Amino acid sequence: MSMFEWLENTPLAIWVGESLWGYPLMLSLHVIGLAIVVGIFAMRDLKLLGSFDGVAHGSLIGLVKLGWIGFVINALSGAALFTSQATTFVASTPFLLKIGSIFAAAMCAAVIQSRSRDEAAGWDAPGVSVPGSLRVIAAASLTLWVSAIVSGRLIAYL
Repeated sequence: MSMFEWLENTPLAIWVGESLWGYPLMLSLHVIGLAIVVGIFAMRDLKLLGSFDGVAHGSLIGLVKLGWIGFVINALSGAALFTSQATTFVASTPFLLKIGSIFAAAMCAAVIQSRSRDEAAGWDAPGVSVPGSLRVIAAASLTLWVSAIVSGRLIAYL
């Protein structure tokens, strides 16, 4: 028995896959986590790219903690959903693309968070702009989150 077959036979996987409430509850939590993490990180990325002139860069820093909470909700609910069909998902190209996109987007988020914590206050001063390298990371971040969402939807169809 492979590790993924074993995983599909755990009590969590059986509850998610066979109970009346398991899958709908985990999927609902997954969507809520997605809305939080992608909503907040996308707003921050768009601000770094020049949108939302009336919003200070520093004002978004506090929301990043909530974004990471959404990320954890997504990771936990996603892991639970994965257990119910592990052997199918591990061989799914859209699933693997989704996981790769999420990993890379999380790395972008961490880099942006680190740099924003130290430098964001200065970006709102007249004549000062967000460094070009951070704009590139923000654009990559947005692209990766969209890729994760589209790939996630394609799992059911491909």
